[in-house]
Amino acid sequence: MPEIVGIRFKRACKIYSFDPAGLNLKEGDEVIVETARGHGFGEVVKSPHEVEEEDLVSPLRSVARRATEEDKKQMKANEEAANRALAICESKINKHGLPMRLVDAEYAFDGSQLIFYFTADGRVDFRELVRDLASTFHTRIELRQIGVRDEAKLIGGLGPCGRDCCCTTFLSDFAPISIRMAKRQNLALNPAKISGLCGRLMCCLRFEDEAYKEAQAKLPRPGTPVVTPEGEGRVTQIHKLEVSVDVRLSNDRVERFGPDEFRRLKSKKGGKR
Repeated sequence: MPEIVGIRFKRACKIYSFDPAGLNLKEGDEVIVETARGHGFGEVVKSPHEVEEEDLVSPLRSVARRATEEDKKQMKANEEAANRALAICESKINKHGLPMRLVDAEYAFDGSQLIFYFTADGRVDFRELVRDLASTFHTRIELRQIGVRDEAKLIGGLGPCGRDCCCTTFLSDFAPISIRMAKRQNLALNPAKISGLCGRLMCCLRFEDEAYKEAQAKLPRPGTPVVTPEGEGRVTQIHKLEVSVDVRLSNDRVERFGPDEFRRLKSKKGGKR
């Protein structure tokens, strides 16, 4: 079976597979790899391991070498140059009067390309800006429009929980989030409380959604008639995390029961009431 190694180019970004090329690599090693844009600087996040042939994503490029001290200095210099380029690009955006918000800048490892990331409400004609930037930096320029969730990932910050945003620490991909997840968790549907820094629904709503789904499948809805060891009653409230329900019995007493302690009553037609 072929052997691959997992490389990440930025914190919490997608993991790419490369051929370790016989190098004895381990997690945390910094390496230079071959990419479609030339050589790139990355970090090993998955040590070399074997995979099935059909699981490979072609073409599989190779790790060129371990990063040297010179490579690390070059990477540091690229980051400093990108910060300076960010300020220059911001002033040129204002000069051209373009309705776009600059988010980040990134140099290719060998300096052959400079990428600017921005957000905008719609399409932006930035052809004149690109020509202006190319004449200033004398390298290939790319302007890449991103969404608000990608912007939050690049900028970072603290979430409502007081911790660093999930997208900047460990989430490599954005999964779909729906308002139904918030409803299933009985959260107040207040946009200010269930939205992240990006203004979209918080990614963490998805983390426990599967557990809430399983609990919901075991529990009846409020108002459902049930029979319990204490007699017949009607469900008044469900507790998904505890996987239990509160039942108001015929004597008006409310008791709590687990999913194995009650049975749902059925109508004469065989359907649930």
